[in-house]
Amino acid sequence: MRRLCFLPRPVRPAALALGVLAAGRVLLAAAPARAQAAPPAEHQDAAFDLMNVLSHAGLHDLGDESWNVYGQFTTIGSWKLPFAAPYTNANGSSNSLLPDAELGFTGTFTLFFGLHLWPGGEAYLVPEVIAERPLSGLHGIGGAIQDFELQKTGSETPQVYRSRTFLRQTFGLGGEKVVKDSDPMQLGTTYDRRRIVLTAGNFSILDVFDRNSVYGDPRRTFFNMAFMTYSSWDFPSDARGYSWGGTVEVYWDDWAWRFGRITPPQQPNQLPQEFRIWQYYGDQLELEHDHVLFGQEGAVRVLGYRNQVDTGSFNDAIAAYQADPSKNAYNAQTACPGLTYGSTNATAPDLCWVRRTTTKVGVGLDLEQHLTPDIGVFFRGMVSDGRSEVDAYNPADRSIAVGVVARGPAWHREFDVAGVGFGMSWISDEHARYLAMGGVDGFVGDGHLRQAAEGVVEGFYSFNVLRAVWLAPDYQFLWNPGFNADRGPVHILGGKVHAEF
Repeated sequence: MRRLCFLPRPVRPAALALGVLAAGRVLLAAAPARAQAAPPAEHQDAAFDLMNVLSHAGLHDLGDESWNVYGQFTTIGSWKLPFAAPYTNANGSSNSLLPDAELGFTGTFTLFFGLHLWPGGEAYLVPEVIAERPLSGLHGIGGAIQDFELQKTGSETPQVYRSRTFLRQTFGLGGEKVVKDSDPMQLGTTYDRRRIVLTAGNFSILDVFDRNSVYGDPRRTFFNMAFMTYSSWDFPSDARGYSWGGTVEVYWDDWAWRFGRITPPQQPNQLPQEFRIWQYYGDQLELEHDHVLFGQEGAVRVLGYRNQVDTGSFNDAIAAYQADPSKNAYNAQTACPGLTYGSTNATAPDLCWVRRTTTKVGVGLDLEQHLTPDIGVFFRGMVSDGRSEVDAYNPADRSIAVGVVARGPAWHREFDVAGVGFGMSWISDEHARYLAMGGVDGFVGDGHLRQAAEGVVEGFYSFNVLRAVWLAPDYQFLWNPGFNADRGPVHILGGKVHAEF
């Protein structure tokens, strides 16, 4: 997925044959980084749920599991309508969103295996399959990618891979008891409310950090990556959205503290990982406080990150080009030996010439609040330093997102979900100067730039047609794609089919 990424749920098409079209192209695929993210929601129907079937037969204890297995299938179709653009890939730059009508899709299939090893010890294995066709080759949108399932290395041919293999160890410290229901990547068990949790192995950092319960599992809620997590959180991962590393979490009554160190890609936005984690890494630190306001649950989270990775500075790239114009985005005689983004713009600076060990930092605030048991609102906002190129997620340097999610019990449709969200993202002045000179950065770069904030409004409704199947129509309105006021706005119609078992 473009940025990567992570793990989700729902859909219902009616007005759109897109989901059906996409489903026909893809029967299998896995969930990501942008993509794979929030915790999977509760299983719904014993007829489709092996764990419930075994439990009802007296062969499995859902409250104290020694093992479990779950699965999901999701296909998303996206139809981009034609939009106005005075130029596209100007002077040979390579990262514009194409102005013609396009149909894209993703399809994912995932299996989740969990095993109890010893007191407090759990092991998880998650194989995945994905097939995809991104809009415009995953170019031209910065912080508002229309489909959170997209990966940077996907293809229309289904690809099988292992998304996660990790161990989790919990040490109880007393306090009240917390019941954890059986779910994907969660054995049914009981924990102390005060506890320490260690996770180590191969996983998505979104499995542990920024787990917003209002937004929930993206496979059941929003399609757009702007709402999955902070758009400007450039968390290290491979091109699918997964990392190796470890995290520690401390839970103490209403408070939680988390720290994690994970591996970055060897080169920006690529699949091979850099395992010299003492030299190149991403550190994440999050503080959370849960509360009850006017009788309804809510939470406040503050997250900071620091990456030490091999990337290029925008100002360094501009300075190198101005000092020696052969250090440009395309030079047949003096080709840069490192990673390039395929630009043939011979008059633009290129990050390839200036990559070195670089530090990138950011801090974000995440708020969630239930207004009723079935209706909640959320806000996310983050500021990153904006000095260097995107390493693994989105090229946004600042971002905000707000939304409301309503669950079906409020209107007597128990498992339906509806939501509306608004997201904005910005780039720094040096980032904008680099793009205006014709440079490209991972996913954006039109050859020219009239700097502006990129924004998206999205609305969806997820119909639960069977207790384990959802169909969802979706509409997204994007403006200033690629942070460029010269292009757009863009209308995207979508449909999703999601099943759990």
